[in-house]
Amino acid sequence: MKTAWEAELAQFLNDLSTVQDETLGVLVKKRDLLVAADTAGLASVNRQEESLLQRLQECLRRREDLLGRAAQEGLPSTSLDSLSRALPRTERNQLGERMQSARSKARLLQHHSLVNWMLVQRTLLHLSQVLEIIATGGRLQPTYGRGGPVAASGSLVDGAA
Repeated sequence: MKTAWEAELAQFLNDLSTVQDETLGVLVKKRDLLVAADTAGLASVNRQEESLLQRLQECLRRREDLLGRAAQEGLPSTSLDSLSRALPRTERNQLGERMQSARSKARLLQHHSLVNWMLVQRTLLHLSQVLEIIATGGRLQPTYGRGGPVAASGSLVDGAA
């Protein structure tokens, strides 16, 4: 029975690793497209992201199924790590390396996702500033008081203003 668990956990970790690797590739590609402002490329990446999301959800479902079956058999079921520690030493060591690799990849995916989020936020901030300049004609609006626009030292949109 222990080897059946080891085989299932190993297969799950292999599948998870494949999805993580593909997700990392998509995040790197997306970052490059964001930097290049390639909207058509971003649309194609969106389809890849949806496919990967479904595969990650399937991995999550499989994880929950494994832990549920482990609980029914009286094995540790709080995490895959705790389940793997219930296996014999040789199997546990092999799975431990794979689990550490999956954790490392998950952390790397978080970092890449954060970088992409930051790129999008900076772009949105830049666009909102450009829209504000266009809307105000380059004139600064007072933060306090009831006076009119503050005299600007120059204007990007209309040099005559």
